[in-house]
Amino acid sequence: MDTPPLAHANPTLSAPAAAPVRSRPELRTVAEFLKPITWFPPMWAFACGVVASGQTLSTHWGVLLLGLVLTGPLVCASSQAVNDWFDRHVDAINEPSRPIPSGRMPGRWGLGIAIAWTVLSLLWATLMGPWGFVACALAIALSWAYSAPPVRLKSNGWWGNAACALSYEGLAWLTGAAVMLGGAWPGPHSVVLALLYSVGAHGIMTLNDFKAMEGDRRMGVASLPVQLGAHGAARMACVFMLVPQVVVALLLAHWQLPWHAAVVLALAVLQGPLMAKFVREPVERALYVSAFGVPLFVSGMMVSAWGLRQLSRLPHTLGT
Repeated sequence: MDTPPLAHANPTLSAPAAAPVRSRPELRTVAEFLKPITWFPPMWAFACGVVASGQTLSTHWGVLLLGLVLTGPLVCASSQAVNDWFDRHVDAINEPSRPIPSGRMPGRWGLGIAIAWTVLSLLWATLMGPWGFVACALAIALSWAYSAPPVRLKSNGWWGNAACALSYEGLAWLTGAAVMLGGAWPGPHSVVLALLYSVGAHGIMTLNDFKAMEGDRRMGVASLPVQLGAHGAARMACVFMLVPQVVVALLLAHWQLPWHAAVVLALAVLQGPLMAKFVREPVERALYVSAFGVPLFVSGMMVSAWGLRQLSRLPHTLGT
């Protein structure tokens, strides 16, 4: 049976009052299944890469639009569909109201949508040149490896979070920079910052695991909160988020961008009180850090990107 039988009808209801069995999902259920709220991080990272490239935005608006659609409504949406299909039994414990465990996404519709969105993403990526296509293919491969057996990187929080973080942040950033440069290598500065923010995103991914601890334990998913305990995982998430931001600030200062460095460091410091409360009450405060701390983190990403944009106007600084 493809849809877990976990959204049982209330036995006090008479048969005529019970919800009818669906043969196909409603459009609003498909939209919920693709999780638009999750599209922002890769779209933002792509935009950071675009800014960091130093290219004139007004003459490359077409590439920007293609990339934003690819990273968010296509690649990210497909990864969410893949994850929901292969996590349907875990979601039945953690989030029984999700489209598949609730029965609103019946049969194998979830798998079909995941495959269709994967193919659509790859077709769209052909419009962005070789770099865009290769980056898309790698992101798609990571998303399937994250969720699908036999690889299922998600089974271990270290590897699963790393795959998501690299795909959502680093790969999206470098793709944005490369396609704006006509397929040229983004350069060492962009590569270093993209990788550092990917490390930081590893901590952000851990924040999402606290709400699923019970289901993860029961289904054998070794997320970091399951492996390290709630308090240990909270401390580790904070380290992963804060250390890269401090390193970024130091690098920006070294690259003669003191104002950008100061802003990135200030944004990191503002996250401190949120994280202190999170470490004391990890399960209760994880969503709080996601709502108020992560926006500060991603704001620092864009500040860093504008710093690299300034560097790109100084050829001698980049050694080109």
